[in-house]
Amino acid sequence: TGQVTAIAEELPDSLYSFRPTADVRTFGQLFGHIAGAQHLFCAAAMSEPARDEDAVEKSTTIKAGLVEALKASTTYCERAYAQSDAAAQGSTKLFGRERTRLWALGMNAIHNGEHYGNLVTYLRINGIVPPASRR
Repeated sequence: TGQVTAIAEELPDSLYSFRPTADVRTFGQLFGHIAGAQHLFCAAAMSEPARDEDAVEKSTTIKAGLVEALKASTTYCERAYAQSDAAAQGSTKLFGRERTRLWALGMNAIHNGEHYGNLVTYLRINGIVPPASRR
């Protein structure tokens, strides 16, 4: 999520409300969604109680709060990714099904990648080169 956070930090406040069409999330809503989902997936990966996945997206709309939420969720996930291989093979429940903790971590990475793709598209529509594509 380093690239997602870099986008959130660099993006002008004025673009946080941008959305390419009326039926998709804004930049700001995407950042909030990613932060909330990271907490959900990483809580499952550590068998800890999860927060409401939509809590950040529904409660935080300003740039400073969303950047802070992304950083906090990334810091939280660092603990999940640092667990031992044996711990990662432990069982957890996610979306009503028993899974391994490693599965939850994999889902977090996939989810972040999917939404990074949304962010890159939004940036390109606005004539902005994504951080990972800069020389």
